[in-house]
Formats: sequence, structure tokens, C-alpha cells
Amino acid sequence: MADDLFSVAGKSAIVTGASSGLGITFAEALAARGARVMVAARREANLAELVGRIEAAGGKAIAQRCDVCDPASVRDLVAAAWEAFGRVDILVNNAGVSADGGVMPEKLPDEIFALTLQTNLAGTFYACREVGARQLADGLGGSIINVASVMGMGGYQHGPAAYQSSKAGVINLTRNLGLSWADRGVRVNCISPGWFPSEMTAGWFAVPQFLERFRTQAPSSRIGDANELVGALIFLASDAASFVTGQTIAVDGGLSASVGAIAYDDELLATQAAVVGELGSRILPNA
Repeated sequence: MADDLFSVAGKSAIVTGASSGLGITFAEALAARGARVMVAARREANLAELVGRIEAAGGKAIAQRCDVCDPASVRDLVAAAWEAFGRVDILVNNAGVSADGGVMPEKLPDEIFALTLQTNLAGTFYACREVGARQLADGLGGSIINVASVMGMGGYQHGPAAYQSSKAGVINLTRNLGLSWADRGVRVNCISPGWFPSEMTAGWFAVPQFLERFRTQAPSSRIGDANELVGALIFLASDAASFVTGQTIAVDGGLSASVGAIAYDDELLATQAAVVGELGSRILPNA
């Protein structure tokens, strides 16, 4: 009974941002459990490699190029998935950027702020809207899973302001859509990862001072393994979460449960400025 409760076998799914990092993990996890997966991103060569690996492992996957910043591209993605699968049961909104990583808020350029919000928040909404509208119309329900971040659950000193704002927006968008669509069987939930290895975090993990900071921030005293996100994914995608909507599940080693925060010291501030450059240094009085 437990196996059936958490089953996604025979379901169809879209995973955005599937050309690297956590998107690959999500797509492979769904396919390994019997779901048909359309993997989407801008880097088509990466998608082709992922489809090859999934098929070699006995799964079913199709690649579709998509730029989530472009509403027309998202519409084309969703239309292609409906044509290929008949419908989509699961949407995983994983595509995102941290374009302002390391940039101090007082120096954040307009174009970087706009790009981050357009990709992370608007792109998530476009996909939710296109998939949600079709799921509502056919009356068969579905599960939409947005990927936010622990940074969207609270403030983060000297962190990326645009990224944090966008992920906080994703969390509240999840609540709004989860409430709006609950009476018609479409569930919308959110996973908020803590620190995990990915293309987005690789540069920071390569700096020993930052890697140590990330490890010690969480009560678990380590960064996560991407496969540790699979449990939350499969739970939300399956009938095990049939009465769960509008919720955010933090998978962060306890980080978001903390009352306090580890403050930046002068050495870490200097390291950030050295890694990022002028945009990573603070504006100080009379400087």
C-alpha cells in the first residue's frame, strides 16, 4: 500500500531547468519511478544527454527547448507536452538563476534585478498558469511543484537581494495558486532547498571560507546531497500528498528553523569582494 501511495508510475511530468543541477536530479527521479518526463531548458545539448541517460536506464523522456522568461516559449512547451503525453500530471518549476550572487544590494544593477525576477518569479508563474489552466479545464487535477529556496523564507545578510526577493515571491505565489485551485483538484506546493551542490552554488563552494560557512549554518553541520530532495519531490508529486496544497517544505538540514544567524566578519566580507569584484564590496560611510 505504501508503494502505491507514493507511486508516480504512468504519470506524465514537465521539469524545467533540467539541463543541470537539481533539475537533472528531479527528472531522473521521476523517470526512474515510471513517470514520462519532458525535460526543458535552453541548453539543448545538455537535454539530449539527459534524455539519453534516462532512456538507457529504462525510463521515458523527451526534450523540449524552453526559455521560461518568454511566455510564448512556455506555451509552446506545455502544448508540446500535452501533444506528446495527452496531458501533464506533474509540473516541476525548477528553472532559475542567481544572477546577483555576491552583489551587494546597494550596487545591484537594474538589468540583473529584472532578469532574476523575470526568470525565477515570472517564469514560474507562466508555467503554473499554462499547466494549471489545462489541468483545471480537463478536471483531472494535478500537482505543481515550485522550487524556491531557504533564502526565500527569511532574510540573509549580504545575500543576493533579487534572488531572495524572487524566491520569497515564489513561496507566496505557491500559496495563492494552491488556495485558488484547491477546490478543483490542482495542488500547488513548494520545495525550499538549503545549501546543495549545483551549477548555481559551485563557484561559492569552491571558496573554502564560504563552503565552511554554509556547512556550519545548518544544525546538521553539512551541505545536502541532491538525492535528499527526492523524497519531498515524490511525496508532493504523488497521491501521498492528495490533501496538501499551498505548502512549502524546507529541505535544509534545519537551517530555516534557526532563530539567529551567523554574522559576516571582516575576513568574509573581504573574501566576497575579492571573489566578486567591485559589485561585491559594501558602500561604507565617506568611502
